[in-house]
Amino acid sequence: MHKSLFISVLLAFFLVNALFSQKTLQLSQKFNDRNTSDNRENDALKNTGDINVILSGKTSYTDYKIFSHKRDTTYIDTTLTIKKDYQFNYLRTDNFELLAFHNQGQTFTNLGYDYSNLKLFPDIGFTAKQFSYLDIDEIKYYEVPTPTTQITYRTGLQQGQVLDAIFTLNFSRRLNVSLSYKGLRSLGAYRRSLASHGNFRGTFQYRTKKNLYEIRGHLTRQDFFNQESGGLPESEIEKFQSNDENYLTRARLDVNLNDAENQFDGNRIYLEHSYKLLANKDTINKKDFSNLKVGHVFTNENKEYGFSQPTNSSIFGNTSDSGATKDNAKHTFSNNELNLEFNSKYVLGKIKAKVNITNYSYGYDTILNSNSSISKVKLEGKIISFGADWNAKIKNFQLNASGTLNPGNGILSGNFLKGEAFYKKDSLFEIKASLLISSKSSNFNTLLHQSKFDDYNWQNDFSSVNTRDLGVQFRSKWINSSLNFTNIDNYTFFNENNQPEQFLNQIVYLKVKVNREFRYKKFALDNTLMYQNVSSGSTVFRVPEMVTRNTLYYKDYWFKGKPMMVNIGATFNYFSKYKANAYNPLLAEFTLQNSQEIGFPSVDVFFNAQVRRTRLYFKVDNVTSGFTEKNYFSAPNYPYRDFTIRFGLVWNWFI
Repeated sequence: MHKSLFISVLLAFFLVNALFSQKTLQLSQKFNDRNTSDNRENDALKNTGDINVILSGKTSYTDYKIFSHKRDTTYIDTTLTIKKDYQFNYLRTDNFELLAFHNQGQTFTNLGYDYSNLKLFPDIGFTAKQFSYLDIDEIKYYEVPTPTTQITYRTGLQQGQVLDAIFTLNFSRRLNVSLSYKGLRSLGAYRRSLASHGNFRGTFQYRTKKNLYEIRGHLTRQDFFNQESGGLPESEIEKFQSNDENYLTRARLDVNLNDAENQFDGNRIYLEHSYKLLANKDTINKKDFSNLKVGHVFTNENKEYGFSQPTNSSIFGNTSDSGATKDNAKHTFSNNELNLEFNSKYVLGKIKAKVNITNYSYGYDTILNSNSSISKVKLEGKIISFGADWNAKIKNFQLNASGTLNPGNGILSGNFLKGEAFYKKDSLFEIKASLLISSKSSNFNTLLHQSKFDDYNWQNDFSSVNTRDLGVQFRSKWINSSLNFTNIDNYTFFNENNQPEQFLNQIVYLKVKVNREFRYKKFALDNTLMYQNVSSGSTVFRVPEMVTRNTLYYKDYWFKGKPMMVNIGATFNYFSKYKANAYNPLLAEFTLQNSQEIGFPSVDVFFNAQVRRTRLYFKVDNVTSGFTEKNYFSAPNYPYRDFTIRFGLVWNWFI
């Protein structure tokens, strides 16, 4: 109820804001398809050769800025491209390497893994609940000359809908505030598939007139509730695959769990500020060092996970209840970073030295199972770590490096090192090489877990997980490609008995991805292909060998005066068969299984249109499901969605 009320108030505010704004910016977007390539699509508004944006007064589209956590700058993008179609989903990102469950708001099966950007410290775990969780590096900051709003709406499944509303304004050129809320409620086609999620974000950033002092921060409140069905029993899978007319209404199929549900909540306060002790406009070639800056970063984050099943079932085994009233796992993480940053000719660029003081707590309030042998209910500690960041630009090369050492023998001990090298040749091509070396503990829920179910209680003392990832990316107007070669020691996973375990040998994982688009007049064929190979450790680390996405579409302006641009096409998706991990709703993790292979093709049809600053999306998912073999599963026992019609829009207002 509180989510619906919040969304209603937010929508009313935005609508009133739009209706009574008499000085709306007049934006018109014109596309010139001659001698262009959709390699521009990631940063469409930056390519002035492709888009002509006319604004009233002296305002330019480049004044509407978006800043990432690393302070990279892009602009508010109101264009319609094929990349936008890929991103028009609940996560609002291109989920090529993810396979969604049938109802949006459920979890995803990983078709590929990315180890090029690991976190410094271990997390609470329960990873199947965190695909929708927004981390620090996913929060955006803004700078806009006029109040700006973006509304994203998407229909869900069976009484479902998603709304993502963003409002931002600058009180002055130096002070910006933004409020965002993404809400989801979707019933799903199968029993016990309800998803109800909420992501609230509030951000601000401020700088003084001479930019001596800067501060920015954000506040998040995120909650994810799911009913859990446990998938279909074997007898119901046979009914699904036989295409029995009595069960085309999927809610008629029985499920394994009738009263199970889980909840994941997270709150975070993040604040970073800095002050320039020495601001020198001279280049580093004239001074030993310049732009001396002292900074402080504060992070406080709380996460909580709980699973509930009032009526016990045989799926999770025997139970023993100690009488505890609260069985949620709680994780508190607090970090204070002090840093000193300066430019120097001796290091050819900018260097930042930093010290982190970190406190953590994970665990439960009491013993939950009277039969468990757990000796402690909480894992707590404190650590002081040291590190440095380095950034330099030498002609066409950009070099970045970051390293942190966490000394000691505790859970947070370890090290982290990441280096990157970029080379850009005008607008022809860009190549990036990266190396990551990480040593840290596995997630907390692999070390300590409690439950009223006897088989889900453990306390482990695992070795640190050591990860090395070598990556190369190549981008050009002809082709985009990437290669990652990853080695993992002490890989931690959940075995067939739903117990955490460490692999004694080394994981050797290769991933190669290639993207190329072909154009002919008003038609285009966009192709993405991913090849994966696990040469060592394939018994516990499983991925499909081939994953492909091919989109054939038509792009043109319609009607006199070209008021509307359309994208019409079909997307073919396929991944090769493999023994995908099974989803365990009690753990909110994926576990090994050896009984079922999944892998199937699917076709989605779409009709997208743009009218001024409004993008309309009409999509039919799995359009061939009505006459093809019923072998499509998101995970063992969890069928993928049937033929589904979806509608949505993205609407920007510039007041």
